Amino acid sequence: MTEAVSTAGRVSPALSRERAILGAPIVPTILRLAAPNALIVLVQAAVVVTETVFVGTLGRDALAANAVVFPFLVLMQTMSTGAMGGGVSSAVARALGAGDAERARAVALHAIIIALVFGLFFTVLMRALGPAIYRALGAEGRVLELALTYSDLLFAGIALVWMQNTLVSLVRGTGNMKLPTAIMLGSSLLQIVLGYALTIGIGPLRSMGISGIAASLLIASAIGSLATLAFLMAPGARVRLTVIGLRPRLALFLDILRVGGVAIFFSLQNAFAVMVMSGLVAGFGAAAVAGYGIGARLEMLQIPIAFGLGAALVPMVGMNVGAGQIERARRIALIGSLLAGAISGVIGLVFAVAPSLWSSLYTADAAVQAATATYLTRVGPALGAFGFGVCLYFATQGSGRVLGPVLAASGRLGLLILGAWAVLAAGLGYDWLCLTVAGAMAAYGLVAFGVLRFSIWRQLGN
Repeated sequence: MTEAVSTAGRVSPALSRERAILGAPIVPTILRLAAPNALIVLVQAAVVVTETVFVGTLGRDALAANAVVFPFLVLMQTMSTGAMGGGVSSAVARALGAGDAERARAVALHAIIIALVFGLFFTVLMRALGPAIYRALGAEGRVLELALTYSDLLFAGIALVWMQNTLVSLVRGTGNMKLPTAIMLGSSLLQIVLGYALTIGIGPLRSMGISGIAASLLIASAIGSLATLAFLMAPGARVRLTVIGLRPRLALFLDILRVGGVAIFFSLQNAFAVMVMSGLVAGFGAAAVAGYGIGARLEMLQIPIAFGLGAALVPMVGMNVGAGQIERARRIALIGSLLAGAISGVIGLVFAVAPSLWSSLYTADAAVQAATATYLTRVGPALGAFGFGVCLYFATQGSGRVLGPVLAASGRLGLLILGAWAVLAAGLGYDWLCLTVAGAMAAYGLVAFGVLRFSIWRQLGN
C-alpha cells in the first residue's frame, strides 16, 4: 500500500483509520466509527417523527395516505443507502484493503452511473404503476388522491435521493464517517425545517399539503449531493472523483452489483412485508391502517438504527477481507450485530410496555392509538432479533457475499405470508396478524446467525 505522509512525517488520517480497522481492538474501533452515524440515526428518526406530525395536522386521510406511500420511500432510502450504497462502500473498502487505490477511484465513477440509472428507472416505474399499487394496498377516494399527489412529486426527483446516498457511501467506504455524518446531518435538519414550512405553511410560504414532505426531501438531497461532490473532487480526498483517464468497465459494475444488486432484494422484501401487512390491515378500516402505519414506523426505524452500526461494519469487514484477515472480519460482523440487536431490543421493550409514548407523537385519535398499541405490544419484544439480523446483513456486505443474509430475509417474508394466510383463514383478528409479524422477526434473527456461522468468505480475487 502506498502510504501518504504529512509534511510533518506522520501518517495521514486516512491511513491511520485503515491501520486501526485492520489491527486495533474491535469494540472500541466499532464504537469510534459508529459514533458519528449514531447522531445521524437520531436526526433521521427525528425527521420521520416530525414529518408524520406535520402530516397529522392535515387529518386522518393524510396520515393514511402517508402510510401507504411510506414503505416506498423507505425502500428508496434502504436500496440507495443500505443495498446499493453498501455495494459501493464494500467495493471501495475491499480495494483499499488490498492496496489498490486506483481501483477504488474507478469505483466512484461506476457508482454514480448506477445511481442515475436506478433513480430514473424508479421515476418511470412509479409514475406508471403508482395508482394501481396504492389501490392494491387499500387506498381509495381521498386517501388515494393524497397518496398520488405525494408520490408523483417524490418520485419525479428520486434520482436526487439516490445520488446523495451513493456519494456519501463512497466516502464511508474509506472509513471516513465524519464527513458523511456532517452532510447527512445538515441535509436532515434542512429537511425538517423545509418540511414544516412547506407542509404547514409559514410566513409568505403557503402550505403545499402532503406534497411539502416530498419537496423538502428533494431540496435537501440536492444540496447534500452538491456538498459531497465538492469533497470528492477536492485534491485531498482519499478516493478522488475524476473522469480523466477512466472508462466504464463491466468488471467494476459487476463488483458493485454483485453486492448491491443482490442486496436490493433484501430492501424489496422488507418493503413488501410492510405492504402485505398494509393490504391485509386495510380490511379492518382506516383507523387500523393508520395505526399499523404508525407502529410499523418503529419497525422500519430499526433499519437506519442498524445501519448506524452497519455502515461502520462495512468498511471494517471489507478491509479485513481485502487484507485476508477473514476470522477478524467475522468477529467484527458478529460483535457489531449483537450491539445493534441490543439497542433495538431495548427500544422494542420500552414501547411494548408504554405504546402511548410512540402513538401520541402522531395522533390523538383514540382508535388509531389503540391499533398502534396492539401492534407495539406484540411486535416490540421481537425487535431485538430484527435489529440483529438487519445489522448482520449490512456487515456481510463488506465480505462481498450477501446472498445468505438476503435468503434469511426471504425466509422471514415467507413465514409472514404463510402466517398471515393462516390467521385470516382461521377468522382471527388484527392482533394475530401482529403476532405473526413478531414470530417471523424472531425466526429471522436465528437464521441470520446461522448464515454468519456457516457462510464462506474469501479475499478479493480468490
